[in-house]
Amino acid sequence: MTDDDGARPAEPGWVAHAMWWHVYPLGFVGAPVRPAEGAEGAGGTAVVHRLGRIEAWLDHVVALGLNGLLLGPVFASSTHGYDTVDHLRVDPRLGDEADLQRLVDAAHARGVRVLLDGVFHHVGREHPAVRALEAEGPGSPAAALFRVDRDAVDPATWRPGDPVPVAVFEGHDQLVALDHGSPAVEDLVVEAMTHWLDRGVDGWRLDAAYAVPPAFWARVLPRVRERHPEAWFTGEVIHGDLPGIVAASTVDSVTQYELWQGIWHAIADENLFELAHALGRHAQFLRSFVPSTFVGNHDVTRIADAVGDRHVPHALAVLCTVAGTPSFYAGDELGLHGVKEERLGGDDAVRPELAERPPGPQDLSAEAAAVLAVTRELVALRRRRPWLRTAVTDVVQVANPTIVLRTARDADAVVTVLHLGDGEVTVPAAGSRQVLAGTGVLAGDVVRVPAHGWAVLGS
Repeated sequence: MTDDDGARPAEPGWVAHAMWWHVYPLGFVGAPVRPAEGAEGAGGTAVVHRLGRIEAWLDHVVALGLNGLLLGPVFASSTHGYDTVDHLRVDPRLGDEADLQRLVDAAHARGVRVLLDGVFHHVGREHPAVRALEAEGPGSPAAALFRVDRDAVDPATWRPGDPVPVAVFEGHDQLVALDHGSPAVEDLVVEAMTHWLDRGVDGWRLDAAYAVPPAFWARVLPRVRERHPEAWFTGEVIHGDLPGIVAASTVDSVTQYELWQGIWHAIADENLFELAHALGRHAQFLRSFVPSTFVGNHDVTRIADAVGDRHVPHALAVLCTVAGTPSFYAGDELGLHGVKEERLGGDDAVRPELAERPPGPQDLSAEAAAVLAVTRELVALRRRRPWLRTAVTDVVQVANPTIVLRTARDADAVVTVLHLGDGEVTVPAAGSRQVLAGTGVLAGDVVRVPAHGWAVLGS
């Protein structure tokens, strides 16, 4: 529970060892996400029990060395999951509450925590409260949930059929913004969070948290933590004063988009000074919270396309050796490709359907098998060094196309070398005595790394 002085409480102890496998459920299971011609939405009412397809991958998650399942939207919605129509009902395209409960129980049986995606900035146009607002006007009790433009409409003169001007999310007319100054919205969110925490989930990813006033979370989360003190909350924040947002909102963590940008863009552009700068910022954030780190998610181009296949291990090496609570986007460990485009359906390529069961060794290409092996190797390296979650990374040397990083806490340290050039390079080993992973060869106080190679070193 939040301290009496309003300070953010300490994270639950279990989070110190959490690493997530991030799934976009509707895409993963092959559910339709856009309406058929002439239909209002893709959701429909017929229940199709698809969540078992995610359950079938849980042993794969454990084999990766991960112990968290970060689920994208699973609640009833009209199309892509972020236009929610009922926070207390599982989307029928995925199944029903019993299916979700089985998934949660199966994950917990394997020691895997479950995080749900809370879309609490907005709801879909088909939400019953929006329909009531449109039918009954600004005088409707439902109006208490939304930011109705009272200067543009007079409840006394409104007539059925007249529009009700209401705020929307980032220009998307189908996503109606909630009024986060309203006690009714606060109650709605507290009810939704506690409903599913009561059923065993372990925490929440707060979608579009950057667009919600931090004071709203600061009112909601203490009420939720009062009943579920072991719940963990991470907010989607893509820009802004991250430490300030964390402090004011009392969330445990927020997404570290600056580091994501610093990793992939530095590698793609062969400008490793950009990565050095991002790591300096990362160290500043660590003074007040542990960021949620990633190199891929359901909203961005796949890492294999962002940096190229041969440099995927470089990106993963940084993710696994710098501080944070890391997540791995489902399929990245198999080297999947997908480019996000700014158009209708532009997310489809990064949210594909995956097989009903994980592929066996005989099903993998040599390239996919290599990415899977590297992912497992680096996650295992991270798993054996839980202190890395809060350790500070210093830049030992940077001169394009090579960077040497040292991440340390007290007497423990690992050194990460990335080389993007065509020829071999020799760089300082920074006190390391063995190669833990990668393609480097240790020679006394230096390490030789081949063209486009990488290495993680330790004592």
